[in-house]
Amino acid sequence: MEDISAARQIDAIIKKYDDWRGKMLSRLRALIKQADPALVEEVKWKKPSRPEGVPVWSHDGILCLCDTLKNAVRLTFPKGVQMKDPHQLFNTRLDSKTVRAIDFHEGDPINEAALKALILEAVGLNKSKAK
Repeated sequence: MEDISAARQIDAIIKKYDDWRGKMLSRLRALIKQADPALVEEVKWKKPSRPEGVPVWSHDGILCLCDTLKNAVRLTFPKGVQMKDPHQLFNTRLDSKTVRAIDFHEGDPINEAALKALILEAVGLNKSKAK
C-alpha cells in the first residue's frame, strides 16, 4: 500500500516547481509508477538546502530518485553501473563507480518504453539481491 503522506509530499514538490521541471517530474513519476505498480513512493534526505526532500521510488530497495536541479530534472539509479542501458539513456554520473543518472532538460523527449525497461531492470536487480 502506498504511503499517502509521501504521495502528498511528492505532489507538493511537483507544485513547488511550477515550470517545466514540475511537469517533467510529474511525467517521470507517472512512467515510473506505470512500470512497477508495486513500488513504494518515499521522500528522503530533507535538509535546510532542500527542505521538501527528494522523491524516491523503491521496490526491495531504492530503484531511482529524482532531483530537481536549476537546469535539469535528474533521475538517478543507485545500481546504474550494474544495469544494461541499450538505449543509452544514462547521460550523467557516467564516471561514478555505482550510480548512473539521466538529466532531462526543458523540451527533452522521454523514451517512455526504454525508461520503463530501466525501471523494471532496477526492480530485477533489487529482487535478486533481496533473496
